[in-house]
Amino acid sequence: MNQETYCTDGGLRRQKSQKISTTLVGLLAFLLAASCAVAQTGKLSAEKQAKIESTISNFMAASKAPSISAAVVQDGEFAWSAGFGMADLENSVHATSQTVYRLGSISKSITATAAMELWEHGKLDLDSPVQKYCPAFPQKPWPITTRELLGHLAGIRYYHVPETPYSESQSDPEVGNTRHFENGIEAGLKFFADDPLVAQPGTHFSYSTQGYTLVGCAIEGASGEKYADYVREHVLVPAGMLQTRPDDRFAIIPLRARFYSKDKSGAVVNAEFLDASYKVPGGGWLSSAPDMARFEAAILSDHLVKRATRDIMWTPQMPSDGLGRMVYGLGWQGGTTEGVVDVGHGGSQQGASAMMLIAPDARAGVVVLINSDAAGASELASQLLEIVLGLPLGHHKESTVDPKLYDRYVGSYEVTSVVISIVRDGDHLFEQINGHKNEIFPETVRDYFSKTSNSQVTFVTDGNGRATELILHEGGTDLRANRIK
Repeated sequence: MNQETYCTDGGLRRQKSQKISTTLVGLLAFLLAASCAVAQTGKLSAEKQAKIESTISNFMAASKAPSISAAVVQDGEFAWSAGFGMADLENSVHATSQTVYRLGSISKSITATAAMELWEHGKLDLDSPVQKYCPAFPQKPWPITTRELLGHLAGIRYYHVPETPYSESQSDPEVGNTRHFENGIEAGLKFFADDPLVAQPGTHFSYSTQGYTLVGCAIEGASGEKYADYVREHVLVPAGMLQTRPDDRFAIIPLRARFYSKDKSGAVVNAEFLDASYKVPGGGWLSSAPDMARFEAAILSDHLVKRATRDIMWTPQMPSDGLGRMVYGLGWQGGTTEGVVDVGHGGSQQGASAMMLIAPDARAGVVVLINSDAAGASELASQLLEIVLGLPLGHHKESTVDPKLYDRYVGSYEVTSVVISIVRDGDHLFEQINGHKNEIFPETVRDYFSKTSNSQVTFVTDGNGRATELILHEGGTDLRANRIK
């Protein structure tokens, strides 16, 4: 397994060879030197580092991920980062910790932090109609607020077609957008502004990247600045995130990875094309693993927003129907890792899979960035967080239950337009998602786990023991799926 940490001279040489400003080079060199010093103080034990490297190696072998860059936050500080594999297969460019990847939907957490910073300073009212700040968005039958947009409760639609697999959705002009927009907020709004709402705001959870474009417009209206400029000044620079920037296919971006996928045979191929300029607030930022670790550390230290504001961001929002939903606050997902409460966000788009997880009580976190849309960063991130927290890796003890109990769980459950089927085959129980069937095993009468992936299912039952809902615990996040039949 090839590995280059951010302390390698090669990473510095490659950065200094790029045509970037003298000031930026100096700042980057300072941060790199500081990072090396942190690593050398032994904040991450040799034992944990060895376990992390072994886990990443095994994951790469199984998933055929071209490259992974990962980072760790421990005791509230950026403690370690490294790159593995190849950032560019065709040109044999090794990944380092400084390799830049697509963040996908992790962009939502960055946008939410900027919006909450504005709210904290009295410049953005979360509960006023969004048109107060974004008059370009047309009136709808009901008012829509920024709070509802941040929590995916505003009724704004998602894509017209299933986003994955990208080989099939690429023909959709929105999922597979190839046009570049200098004003991405204005152009992004035009994709959906005139479409009807999918539900009355506040009543139903409907995940929407498009809704975050509207949040970006509100940030511009409330701040009087361009969205990306405001985020840079009030989130990125204060956190020391100097490699983080919008995904611009025309720009020369030092250390940017190439993007990959897999074909139907499982072979690694170049990813489908994407110009993300129309959806930067919800899915269009680029970053490195150290930068995202700095973001986690800044959030944990209350450096970007106050603790009370952070708590509001991390408090799950509840639609009035209470049905199929993520455990989701304002731009942040919630969940558990082996019983430890965590927050974070995942991201997936053409050529990328990404995950950041924070265990607030332990003041710890991990970041996983992958340059392939065919590898699941959330599963790896959950495993790495278990190592950082000193938890036993995926230790679940199978118990014996009466298979007749399974009949109370068999059925279809829906969350964010995804149907999870629970099926019984003799004395065995399976979960089936998007055609993939996976056996689950009882740990208790209501809690089940997979032996082939880092996922668990908890059944919520009525007074007769019949499941009315299931909670899917996977990759440190929780999804609550409502029974539909």
